[in-house]
Amino acid sequence: MPDQRSRCAWASSDLMRTYHDEEWGVPLHDDRKLFEFLVLEGMQAGLSWSTILNKRENYRRAFDGFEPEAVARYGARKVAALLADAGIVRNRQKIHAAIGNAQAFLKVQEAFGSFDAYQWRFVGGAPRVNHRPRLRGIPPRTKASDAFSRDLIARGFRFVGSTIVYSHMQATGMVNDHLVSCFRWAAVQR
Repeated sequence: MPDQRSRCAWASSDLMRTYHDEEWGVPLHDDRKLFEFLVLEGMQAGLSWSTILNKRENYRRAFDGFEPEAVARYGARKVAALLADAGIVRNRQKIHAAIGNAQAFLKVQEAFGSFDAYQWRFVGGAPRVNHRPRLRGIPPRTKASDAFSRDLIARGFRFVGSTIVYSHMQATGMVNDHLVSCFRWAAVQR
């Protein structure tokens, strides 16, 4: 019997539904997973999220499970291997950004104790719960994502414009942008 629960309209394929139902908007406090989302959101720039989500397991394999310490040490040989990997988006700038972002990520961890502690400051430590009736009402960026983006850029991160950062904030539950009609809107607040 098909699942008839009301969802955000973008969750239209099986993979997107699973991601929507199990991950998107759930407050996340694990640094490795936060790094994964930061890298994947940057990889998405100019592409659809479904493209990246379809390649997620390939990214996990190619980027050593998104362990920032490992990614921060990548050199020319690893970059060449990544550029030859047909399982990921082979964009030299994005790959170099992921390596530089890993290095910046480690510095943030050192300065704040964790990336989690740093990231959640931009929403006062708790998710912002929005009450959106339609997808059209969801902005591509906010004042909080503008501030978060500016700070990331000042710390040496790349591919972290405000729109990318807002997507990261949605994905990691810093904001609840599930539509109020979506069964997940109330669930992610528990």
